[in-house]
Amino acid sequence: MKVTGAELEQRIDRFKKACHAAGVKLTHQRLEIFREVAESTSHPDAEAVFRGVKRRVPSVSLDTVYRTLGLLTDLGILFTLGPRRESMRFDANLSPHHHYVCTSCGLTRDFEAAGFDSLSPPPGIDTFGSVSATHVELRGVCADCLAKEASGRQPS
Repeated sequence: MKVTGAELEQRIDRFKKACHAAGVKLTHQRLEIFREVAESTSHPDAEAVFRGVKRRVPSVSLDTVYRTLGLLTDLGILFTLGPRRESMRFDANLSPHHHYVCTSCGLTRDFEAAGFDSLSPPPGIDTFGSVSATHVELRGVCADCLAKEASGRQPS
């Protein structure tokens, strides 16, 4: 399914403004890579973005797609779902819990919250399929990275 019309134009306008504000050059390949994500409702992975863009821009490389998606994520124009792009994370804790993830260094910590455990799926979610579990992932900047930023040091 694709996003069309006014919503797509608003997303592209936000993209252009964010690139300009960050001093990032607005190239044809970057625009096409963003457009591939912006017009999709399926939350595509990098390989799907690459395949879609390659149909319109045969010279695009998979490396360019990965680097551009990373840049746009770092600029806050896109956000990721699931594991961090640098590495897949594993968890042997099978008891009900949730995760805090530092968006700067990748620190991941478990936490328990009964209120999150008892979240009910919203009405209509059954049209997507069945729900067997819920998981909440909170993202932010950890105390160590905040302290490093405050002192002017680069977060690791």
